[in-house]
Amino acid sequence: MQISLTKSMGMAAVLLFAGALCACGNISHKVAADGSTAEQLIWPSPQSAISIHRDGTFPNVSDLRLIQSGMNKQQILQLIGAPHFSEGVWGVREWNYLFNFRKPGSDEVTQCQYKVLFDEQKLARSFYWKPESCGALLKEEKAGAPQVVKEQTFTLQSDALFAFDRSGLKDIKPGGTEQLVQLAKKVEAIQGEVRHIHVVGYTDRLGDDTYNQTLSEKRADTVMQVLQENGVPADRMNSEGRGESDPVTMCDIKDHVALIACLAPNRRVEVRVDGAQ
Repeated sequence: MQISLTKSMGMAAVLLFAGALCACGNISHKVAADGSTAEQLIWPSPQSAISIHRDGTFPNVSDLRLIQSGMNKQQILQLIGAPHFSEGVWGVREWNYLFNFRKPGSDEVTQCQYKVLFDEQKLARSFYWKPESCGALLKEEKAGAPQVVKEQTFTLQSDALFAFDRSGLKDIKPGGTEQLVQLAKKVEAIQGEVRHIHVVGYTDRLGDDTYNQTLSEKRADTVMQVLQENGVPADRMNSEGRGESDPVTMCDIKDHVALIACLAPNRRVEVRVDGAQ
């Protein structure tokens, strides 16, 4: 989206060739056609995670709780991002993640591996934890004293939010509008504990640096405006564009269209919510 392409090579072409991004196959042996299980589940070594996820990430637990059977890959991406290992993104039927969880009121961190299996239509169907006890970390906390929000980051994929190579309010897709409305509701629910909201736009590495910087700024501004229109206080927000910096994934692919699809996770807008001190 940050390069000079004819309109006929838009997102339809990107999706058409996305299957080319399949890595060398599933990590687990013989995933069932319906995605319900595999003949043998194999867990990648945590040390084999891609470099930016080598130490694991701290997921948004609320978003993890929203994942359910029947979701497509784009919906999973919106909630927890791209997989943390090199099995691929679009053409595979298994995604693996390396997550860290911090116990409330403690500096102790528990590291867990999370696996999603997809059916032949690439819809998520089964979910696994290693160790299995990590699944209990998603249970809702019992009612009690309100939990102080320290920091949360919500990642929105630009390809799902905006029309191709666009950044304005009128360029937001219907599904993108719904995502932003839902995000505004999440922020509003914890508004009493929110100190500041920082909206940051990113692009992939393709194209002119100046163009990428401007596009990332405009998209961050638009996301902030929609949040404001849906009840998030303007005096607590600011926006920033960072162009192609801080990539989520690195792709060494020669095919031009396949490369665009591979770099999709880098094209994003992050909404960082800082809690009260």
